[in-house]
Amino acid sequence: MTKSNSRLSLAAVGAVLALLHAAPAMGVTFAKTYVSGTGSDANNCSTILLACATFATALASTAPGGEITVVNTGNFGTVTINQSINITNDGAGEAGILTGGTAGIAISAGAGDIVGLRGLVIDGQGIGNIGISIVQASAVHIQNCVIRNVQALGPLTFGLILQHLTNTQLFVSDTIIFNNGSGATSGGIFIQPQAAVSANVVLDRVHLENNVVGLLVDGTASTGNGAHVVIRDSVVSGNASDGIRAHTTAGKAPAFLVVEHTTSVTNGGTGILANGPRATMLLDGNVVSRNGAGISAINGGQLISYGNNRVNNNLGADGVPTGSYSPI
Repeated sequence: MTKSNSRLSLAAVGAVLALLHAAPAMGVTFAKTYVSGTGSDANNCSTILLACATFATALASTAPGGEITVVNTGNFGTVTINQSINITNDGAGEAGILTGGTAGIAISAGAGDIVGLRGLVIDGQGIGNIGISIVQASAVHIQNCVIRNVQALGPLTFGLILQHLTNTQLFVSDTIIFNNGSGATSGGIFIQPQAAVSANVVLDRVHLENNVVGLLVDGTASTGNGAHVVIRDSVVSGNASDGIRAHTTAGKAPAFLVVEHTTSVTNGGTGILANGPRATMLLDGNVVSRNGAGISAINGGQLISYGNNRVNNNLGADGVPTGSYSPI
């Protein structure tokens, strides 16, 4: 009898342990978690064998500052990020997020939080309204991602929106953003600081293709230091409206860009447009060709050239800068 009870007891303990390993424990988080196309949200995400099925479940199981790793190909669901986190796909297959009437990734983290996104494919399926939305974070790093087909009807349908409530840095590299937007004020990337905050943005080796507007930087919602954007070694092409547009009005925050070694071609509107008294762009080593118009500064906007840009063969006027800097 004692021997039989001992075996029953061990079996019961084994069953309990199996349940503990399989089910997420309330309040337990891990420095590293996993998602898989064959995973289950009944798992606790703590190992490859116990990978979850969605980013949202994995995030709830990940400690602030931790990492969610993609194990293999799958569609991992939309996610709202409210803490420091890294979501990483280093060649495991397509890590998809299919959006509907909400953002594929909504970032509303703490004022000091850092968010990293790498190797993700966000697809609006022709109905999504935002690919990635950033409302609050200290810094967001986006690397080697694809944002496409965000085309819901509405004025602010963009692949990537930085419309933020605290001072924020955004870094995007080796990323393609294409086929986004539906109305005149929609498209690839929209940067618009709110209230009295500022944005510091670097876009490096970014492709903005076949959107409505390629890149729109807007200072009209802020009275702070505004947006300071560098776009370099990038391609802005085939957009239905302007390729790169800076816009602000009197009394509002500046929209300031450095456009460096970037190609703006075959856009339906103006290749590079500065609109408004505090909309300013520095132009260094760019190619602007085959657009509806080349470069233009209106309503007090400024285009300052380093004298080494190639602006020619546009369908309308090539345009001229409003000023120049001599190389140092």
